[in-house]
Amino acid sequence: MGSAMGSHPLPVPTTAAGREGLAALLERPGRAVVGLDFDGTLAEIVPDPDQARAHPGAVPALSRLAPRLRSVAVVTGRPAEVAVRYGGFAGAEGLDGLVVLGLYGAERWDAVSGAVQAPEPHPGVAAVQADLPAVLEEYGAAQGTWIEDKGRAVAVHTRRAEDPQATFELLRAPLHALAERQGLIVEPGRLVLELRPPGMDKGVALTEYARRTGAEAVLYAGDDLGDLAAFAAVERLREEGVPGVLVCSGSTEVTELAQRADLVVDGPAGVVGLLSSLADAVGGAHAS
Repeated sequence: MGSAMGSHPLPVPTTAAGREGLAALLERPGRAVVGLDFDGTLAEIVPDPDQARAHPGAVPALSRLAPRLRSVAVVTGRPAEVAVRYGGFAGAEGLDGLVVLGLYGAERWDAVSGAVQAPEPHPGVAAVQADLPAVLEEYGAAQGTWIEDKGRAVAVHTRRAEDPQATFELLRAPLHALAERQGLIVEPGRLVLELRPPGMDKGVALTEYARRTGAEAVLYAGDDLGDLAAFAAVERLREEGVPGVLVCSGSTEVTELAQRADLVVDGPAGVVGLLSSLADAVGGAHAS
């Protein structure tokens, strides 16, 4: 199992279900799917989301691991094309089978075609975007609060505000009301409130993808409230006889995820270490 890359010993899940899931992945990697969130999992959380980039070890680790698996899917709230660009995934060696499920699965990019498949935008998104500045001003949250246009969704970030958590709580109710008027839902995250169309979340996206690929084991790693739906999906797949592992990219900001996880690692560096040690364990250590 050791190699030049094998400085990370393979961690042991703290739960029986997690240990069973990891054993199934190691025993039959070619039938396993690994799902990964992007921000906070493959990339560090930064004050300006446009500056987020995948951990420098992420692509090398995935390039070694992915060819041994049925598939690797990045499941993110970001537009798929943005995650591909910030991740450096396009054209990377060994990632020709990578899939990025963007906007919680509403968009799909695959490395084979290099194209994004997506539905028409929900009309409520444009309406919400037009109303947002007035709502933020009305509640005194304009200073330091940042609106991100995600194309088929819009996000309000409070991380740059003078009191990020207080501003986040202040905006919860008015943004829920605004979203509801336009037929949208609010997805809370780490100091971000995202207004987007209903009917798709990371759990739906991961379940559909696992079934489409015929996965016989699933590992999912995330760090945020939006990843709880994916955790629940893995738990349902376990009930259906598909072993799984829940990995939390350790964060003190979202303790609920850490409590649900089979394995907690130390942020994106810990996720990269886990991917690297998995590559060693399934025989991907010789790849560059």
